[in-house]
Amino acid sequence: MQEQTQLDERDAQLAIKAMLERMTAALAAGERIEIRGFGSFSLHFRAPRIGHIPKTGKAVAVAARYVAHFKPGKALRERVRGRKFLAHVGTVKLGSPRLSDSPIWQR
Repeated sequence: MQEQTQLDERDAQLAIKAMLERMTAALAAGERIEIRGFGSFSLHFRAPRIGHIPKTGKAVAVAARYVAHFKPGKALRERVRGRKFLAHVGTVKLGSPRLSDSPIWQR
């Protein structure tokens, strides 16, 4: 994978941060977000239910809520299919080496 030279690291970080803030605001407003070839983000409703505190076994009411949901797109599913994940699976942070250098993407 070639390294992109059009943006310096700081500008890339600012662009990603702005995009994530926009996506978060859209989800908070109840909108669905689709990134073609990657996937879509939406909200799923979780009905109210009775839960239990594991330590005491006491029943507690859990309120209804919406949770963020991600559905991978076809291109992402096909690209990831067949990959062997190593024992160490972590997150790639901004400013870290390229994603392709991450151990989770090695065959």
